[in-house]
Amino acid sequence: MDKISILGGKTLEGIIPISGSKNASLPILASSLLTNEASSLSNVPNLLDVITMKDLLTSLGINITSNKKMLQLEPSNIISTHADYELVRKMRASVLVLGPLLTRYGEAEVSLPGGCAIGSRPVDIHINALKKMGTNIEIKDGYIKAKVINKKLVGADITFPIASVGATENIIMAASLAKGKTLLRNVALEPEVDDLIKVLNKMGAYIKRRNDNIIEINGVNNLKGFSHAVMPDRIEAGTYAMAAVITAGNIKLLNADKKYLKSVLLYLNKVGAKFEYDQDGIIVQGPKIINNVNIKTEVYPGFPTDLQAQAMALMVVAEGSSVIEESIFENRFMHIAELVRFGAIIKNIGFKAHIEGCNKLNAAQVMATDLRASSSLILAGLKAEGKTIINRVYHLDRGYEDLEKKLSNCGANIRRI
Repeated sequence: MDKISILGGKTLEGIIPISGSKNASLPILASSLLTNEASSLSNVPNLLDVITMKDLLTSLGINITSNKKMLQLEPSNIISTHADYELVRKMRASVLVLGPLLTRYGEAEVSLPGGCAIGSRPVDIHINALKKMGTNIEIKDGYIKAKVINKKLVGADITFPIASVGATENIIMAASLAKGKTLLRNVALEPEVDDLIKVLNKMGAYIKRRNDNIIEINGVNNLKGFSHAVMPDRIEAGTYAMAAVITAGNIKLLNADKKYLKSVLLYLNKVGAKFEYDQDGIIVQGPKIINNVNIKTEVYPGFPTDLQAQAMALMVVAEGSSVIEESIFENRFMHIAELVRFGAIIKNIGFKAHIEGCNKLNAAQVMATDLRASSSLILAGLKAEGKTIINRVYHLDRGYEDLEKKLSNCGANIRRI
């Protein structure tokens, strides 16, 4: 199994190109099930999660060819509505095929999804919404077995109990071909949702945000193919911005868009970072001394849970004490035990991590527990004195494209072994 070796203590300087967004690519790829026409998607990152979605769509009958970061998606005449366990178990986002299959073909059999063990992300929000739209659903033998009652989904007024990104995306796709109007309330505000909406409207859907809380979808009879470039990955950009901060470096984040990173840039400014902006991206200058700052993760546009672990790596070496509160997932502090191996001083009380900044970190052998925890260990390894070995780095490959190459190009002593 691959490991990553880091010899810490290097100041990072250079340019890091930000890849297309993983979390935008996955639902857009699933939307190819909504049409019988060919589509093209560019700026697609080469990640394990994207490969898993491609494999899943291929198994359902979508022919996919690739040329660098461009994918061509062409539906075949024979589409399967069975999403198999062996593919779906690898990634929770696989459940995003449920809505498109149901609304297009009237039935679907999708395995209950797997993915990172960072807390409860129940699919019952998706299921209850689809039931309101006229679907019979049962959970049997580990599968969601669903069938539309009267041949076509019917628009409904749906209020989500929480602002779930996946449920918002799944039901938007389902409603795009439903009969009548659907109103979704308490929807997710993430820009990746808007990137999907942009694609669906290019396909001929009628979808608009009424306000921050409501999305209106008027169903149409059919959708055409699309051509689209995936938005830049704001979580990758935030991670590399923190790499500049923790190493007192200077990194240009090529293609990063500051409008998606307001809460992150505000936090890093308080930490002591300085920024320059141009038409190509964001230049991040790390401080000599990292200030302690309390944060609480929130749904967008608040501070993202997907950057909580990385922010903790910064606070571990900040001046003074800080508190990080996780309000999204109940089990997203598994990286604490691994950061402690570097010499971090962290006390976990409920949903809060109390951190005492320390002068230095010592290299250690550590184990990645999930995708974002993996990148927090990378940051700690970049700062630590000595040679760090990170195990189970397959998590990183789910969400970071060419991480070792991008960091090496900025002066990091990092390699895969």
